[in-house]
Amino acid sequence: MASLQSLASTTSPSSPHLLHPSSTKLRLSYSLHSSAFSSFHGRSLSLSTTKCHTLTRRTYRQRPWNPILMVQPKIQFIQGTDEQTVPDVRLTKSRDGTNGMAIFRFDQPSVFDSSAEVGDITGFYMIDEEGVIQSVDVNAKFINGKPAGIEAKYVMRTPREWDRFMRFMERYSNANGLQFVKK
Repeated sequence: MASLQSLASTTSPSSPHLLHPSSTKLRLSYSLHSSAFSSFHGRSLSLSTTKCHTLTRRTYRQRPWNPILMVQPKIQFIQGTDEQTVPDVRLTKSRDGTNGMAIFRFDQPSVFDSSAEVGDITGFYMIDEEGVIQSVDVNAKFINGKPAGIEAKYVMRTPREWDRFMRFMERYSNANGLQFVKK
């Protein structure tokens, strides 16, 4: 939308055309065909009938409406198998706020019960409606030869990854009754 506004404001009201690098005139509406059907309330766009039909056939095919499903936030060690045990989560963040780490500790996770039938632990997957956050830093703890726990680490190297992780944790904590305790 911002690019449409900036391009529309660079043309004068008397000239609805942009010059193409090869010095041929190209209609503004043709170069911005993806926004021709938007709710932009700036200067109106003029489309010739033939170009409008061409764009409609090639670019704007009618697709069935797909509703967006809200996904319950969940953690998985084996893709497709949800972990039922709620972890203890510890967060660290650098002083400058650019990176951080989340350490998840699971005592007696349910993945040990189902791993024989479903398969091996392939990683640490945090899933919510925005997508999947994953890590391969997963360590199992064994006591007397029996699995006792799992520790998974997720390293955040940018503020954007930190913000994404915090959005996931907010959803996950709301769904599982966790609360934040600052130490």
